[in-house]
Amino acid sequence: MNDEPRPSPKNQEEPPQYTAYRSRPRYLAFLDRRAKSDPAAELQSLRADSNDVKSRRKRWTLRRVIKWFVLIIGGWLALSFVLFMASAQFKQEQVSPAAKLALDSAGPMPFVANTILVLGSDARPAGSKEGGADPGGPSRSDTIMLIRSGGGKSARLSIPRDTVVDIPGNGANKINAAYAFGGAALAITTVKRYLGIKINHVIEVNFDNFPGFINALGGVTVKTGCVTSNINGGKANGGFTLELKAGQHHLDGEQALAFARTRKNECNPAEDDITRAQRQQAVLAGIKGQMLTPGTFLRLPWVAWKAPQTIRSDMHGPGLLGLFAAIATGGSPPTRVLKPTGFETLPDGGAGLTVSEESRQTEVKRFLDG
Repeated sequence: MNDEPRPSPKNQEEPPQYTAYRSRPRYLAFLDRRAKSDPAAELQSLRADSNDVKSRRKRWTLRRVIKWFVLIIGGWLALSFVLFMASAQFKQEQVSPAAKLALDSAGPMPFVANTILVLGSDARPAGSKEGGADPGGPSRSDTIMLIRSGGGKSARLSIPRDTVVDIPGNGANKINAAYAFGGAALAITTVKRYLGIKINHVIEVNFDNFPGFINALGGVTVKTGCVTSNINGGKANGGFTLELKAGQHHLDGEQALAFARTRKNECNPAEDDITRAQRQQAVLAGIKGQMLTPGTFLRLPWVAWKAPQTIRSDMHGPGLLGLFAAIATGGSPPTRVLKPTGFETLPDGGAGLTVSEESRQTEVKRFLDG
């Protein structure tokens, strides 16, 4: 029998002991450490951080709204400016060099008063059956209007197209014939001599593009009497027929052009060129009123692109901007027309209107005084 003592369990070789750990994401471990350190302080800190973030978010949002509002408005205006200048540079037709030489110099608008002669021809499209002009041939000025704008001045004066004047190199004739004889240059010289004033700029209205400009504005509002007229032969001949009841109307581009050009009003056959001139000034006033509406601001890039294409002028982009700024800020002048005081028979047998020297000087003084 083996009496040797058995080794005790403590002396026996035991397997090594291991400790198992389960890893956690670092951000949870970080929260655990913060929570173990001081849970109450951590909760209070989180609440303070949350309140501070909300407070800063409110202040930042208000500033951000204002900032973006200003940026959008500025960007919209900048886009309109670029389109206007590009259209004036590349799309606008220029007047003849002779017309530019006939003009008188003046300071820049809107800071200095300028006199602008506005001309619109009575040219008919090819195939028109409307009488009064030879389609494709020399055209007479359908519209003769003076605008005084800038330097705090605001005035308009229309000259009836049948007014008899002395046209340089052509003798006595209706004033609208000057445009047919020598274009804008001769029309400028004739008006200057007849009224004894200086003319600083000229604008020839492009009736082909005029409706597009009015439509870009969203139309114009005018107050009218009963008007029924046929333009370019009327609808039956491929032209346009305008029918308006007495009252206020919002006209689109085609209607506004027909309204301004109406020569024979079937509602009132007794109307003459004075009534027609008044209608043209009403359209001009409607354009100004429409330019200042919020709707036009929303369409401003389209308006800016179309506006220069509606006219032929000696003024380029900056000059036209100065003119529009002067008109927009110059108030609403009353409608003035150089009213005839008599009649005269021309060498060709036609009848024209005459204006006494006294009446002419009175109207010119009112016009220049603005």
